[in-house]
Amino acid sequence: MPVTEHALHVVDVFSAQPLRGNPVAVVLDAEGLSTADMQAIAAWTNLSETTFVLPADHPDADYRLRIFTPRGELPFAGHPTLGSAHALLASGRLRARQGELVQSCAVGQIRLRVEAADVPAEADDRTAADAATSVQRLVLTLPEARLQDVSEEMVATLQLVLGAALRTGCVPSVVDVGPRWLVAELPSVQALLALTPDQAASAHLEQRLSVTGITVFARAPGETLALEVRSFAASSGISEDPVCGSGNGAVAAFLQLTGMLPATGARYVARQGRCVGRDGQVHVHVTGTGRIEVGGDCVTTLAGVLRLPAPL
Repeated sequence: MPVTEHALHVVDVFSAQPLRGNPVAVVLDAEGLSTADMQAIAAWTNLSETTFVLPADHPDADYRLRIFTPRGELPFAGHPTLGSAHALLASGRLRARQGELVQSCAVGQIRLRVEAADVPAEADDRTAADAATSVQRLVLTLPEARLQDVSEEMVATLQLVLGAALRTGCVPSVVDVGPRWLVAELPSVQALLALTPDQAASAHLEQRLSVTGITVFARAPGETLALEVRSFAASSGISEDPVCGSGNGAVAAFLQLTGMLPATGARYVARQGRCVGRDGQVHVHVTGTGRIEVGGDCVTTLAGVLRLPAPL
């Protein structure tokens, strides 16, 4: 049977150590694949997201990216954006321009910066094995966030979904950063790590609020602005996202837009993934002007070829 071949990398994001971050499957040459093909591949990989790299459709962009969960397409997501950029750079398919590159996706153009890397600038002759040992720290600038209040009824329902009380005095909000997250704070890291949400009820709440999922956080004691985070997206087929870039960005926007960060901005590191055997580190920078940057280390854990039946 005739087949088509597409380069496929799996990149661990928010960790310099393989198997400890959040993996994203990146199809590096997705031309010729239909939307149905992409959705079928994303369902097959069964990762929280699978991405498809296409030629740029905007003069300022270096490439276009489509992002799929096992059940649908997202307009933007954080860890797939960082992981896809890493796969392109580490494999030598793309070079950063003055340390930066621009991704085009459904929400517009996303700017990324290479903050640290052990990938040589001249990467044209890198092999798959070389790519697998490369670690980069990439940083994206989040789309402008919008906050939406939720009703007391929805707050009560959220607590039933989580099976836990929220922190007193901190009212949850829906935060739109491309994906829409219902963001709430728990009173302690211990309470956060003990959560076992009702997945069916969570999916129902997500659908009622038209959100991608629920992201909850708690402040780590003794560490200024250091957070522990968990993200759930049952309606997208993801019981728990190991380490979520857009979820962490939504938390940062929530803190900034509700006045819980200094007016001069803040930098902090959030931890996520311990409840699913990971240990992701998300580097967040909220500038004095309100711009939100989300970054983390990336490492390729798999480089291979996806073989599909050729269209008739």
